[in-house]
Amino acid sequence: MFQRFRTLSIPYLGGNSAAVAGLIGLNLAFNILANSSFRMSAASTNWRGFITWQVVGNLAGFITVLTLTGLLKHLSLSIAYPVTMGLAIIGVQLVAAKWLFHEAITPHQWLGTLFIITGIWLIQR
Repeated sequence: MFQRFRTLSIPYLGGNSAAVAGLIGLNLAFNILANSSFRMSAASTNWRGFITWQVVGNLAGFITVLTLTGLLKHLSLSIAYPVTMGLAIIGVQLVAAKWLFHEAITPHQWLGTLFIITGIWLIQR
């Protein structure tokens, strides 16, 4: 019924490592853009700003879906999805929340971030 997919883990990609790294990087960047846009939309004081940031966020979200689909040509779903979602959580927390919006990150949140990093490392091994 289902075709068998060729699954590779990140350390053993050989010639595909640049494509996978590029797709992961794009996925991360567009996840950060999407979530930052939704934050901007929520802070908008008028409908025009609200709609504009919603459109930007949804387009960026669509690109994250496309990059995940591209990754699935090289990685199994059980690796690609947790890695991209974990990196998205870390990226949104550090880049968007901390750097762009200057939100405080509590020690418990830093501990959670460490757990996510450890989980990503364990999954991709």
